[in-house]
Amino acid sequence: MSLVSTLYDAHLTIGGHPITWREILGNAFGFASAVGGLRRRVWAWPVGIVGNVLLFSVFIAATFEADAQVPLFGQAGRQVFFIITSVYGWWRWNEVRRTRAADAPAITPRWATGRERVAYLVAAAAAILVLQWVFSVIGAGWPAPRWYFWCDAWIFVGSMIATYAMARGWNEFWLAWIGVDIVGVPLLVHSGYIPTAVLYAFYALFVIYGFVAWVRATRTERPDLEPEEAAASRG
Repeated sequence: MSLVSTLYDAHLTIGGHPITWREILGNAFGFASAVGGLRRRVWAWPVGIVGNVLLFSVFIAATFEADAQVPLFGQAGRQVFFIITSVYGWWRWNEVRRTRAADAPAITPRWATGRERVAYLVAAAAAILVLQWVFSVIGAGWPAPRWYFWCDAWIFVGSMIATYAMARGWNEFWLAWIGVDIVGVPLLVHSGYIPTAVLYAFYALFVIYGFVAWVRATRTERPDLEPEEAAASRG
């Protein structure tokens, strides 16, 4: 237990600000997963799961440690959703990839249909409305202002939409991440998670590049069959 505790608490101090290695490594795995997503590689999903587990331990820490940073329950909760959705994305991208050349990207991205777009926008609005109230009832572990819970709900729901859209191969997943970053970066700075805030700010530039790359692929590559259709064609 002593070794586990030492590894859990290991940190660097930069400019008087302690940064746990869990936060550093969690963000590193997250960035590697984003690169894999840009390149449309299946390995992006398991790599992302490792980062999600590490970041969950960072954001939930204040629930158990009185001297830890400000807890972000929405941020912690979304790591759980990331893991669940990543399992789905891992399966879906792997199924689609089986119909393609070994060295080809796992999927061909596309725009969501009008029906799909309306569905996720309505679901997002309803979820934000409900979750901001749920988070306010749970509390933040400190006297948080009301806007804090709206921000946390926005980040939570936006992240859910973005990850699901990535699993589906929709171009909109990049736009959802921009929406998350617009709110998430200021909130992370306000809450003292400076390294994660800096990484998310960098993500904004990376996301723009990724969006352009996926849209270009949409225009030049043949659309994929859904896994069920692909299985039927193989049979």
